[in-house]
Amino acid sequence: MQFLWFGWSGYPVLMFPTSMGSYVQYQDMGTVGRLADKIDAGYLQLICVDSVDAESWYDERRSPAERGPRHEQYDAYLRNEVVPYVQERAGRRDLGTFGCSFGGYHASNFAGRHPDVVTKAVCFSGIYDVRRFTDGYWDDTDYFNSPLDYIANMDAEWTTKMARIDWVIATGEYDSLVDDNRRFSTLLSSKGIPNHAEIWPGVFGHDWPFWNDAIVRLL
Repeated sequence: MQFLWFGWSGYPVLMFPTSMGSYVQYQDMGTVGRLADKIDAGYLQLICVDSVDAESWYDERRSPAERGPRHEQYDAYLRNEVVPYVQERAGRRDLGTFGCSFGGYHASNFAGRHPDVVTKAVCFSGIYDVRRFTDGYWDDTDYFNSPLDYIANMDAEWTTKMARIDWVIATGEYDSLVDDNRRFSTLLSSKGIPNHAEIWPGVFGHDWPFWNDAIVRLL
């Protein structure tokens, strides 16, 4: 697994690429450049991680029962290898997650599963459930990687942990996923988890120019 690291000081952020994207995506699409002032000033450190989407949720060669376990391996890599490395190298314990589109899924899911390490989650134009990738199949692995499902049933202990995360959910009014984003924000609020939701009026929103403009304000 490869990654890129930008920055020398400031709070670290795991940057999850869009569907089946690679660790170089945020550099190639200009996102890193838009954050250059914050990076140079020592406010942010960006850790652009790779994905295994093509081997997990998007892999139609695998049976639906095999897709969730492959993602579990990815989650374990992030939690047990990447996070300790980031904490040691950055010299601090706070950690953000960020993603656009399916990267928004990763940002929300990793935060939801690991509120002990994530302190901020910024999700643009995200997907918040995995049912569309399981072809009707469903098991505990799928459930515990589907934020709209497991967050809905969280007990008070877990929602208290989740409420410590600074949640941001945003997309455009005409994004085909706008209802998913509204639903996720509403779910968080219903569980007593504060969140900042933005639905940008009059625009599609599900594209790089919108994401690169908004990240400067919201990350």
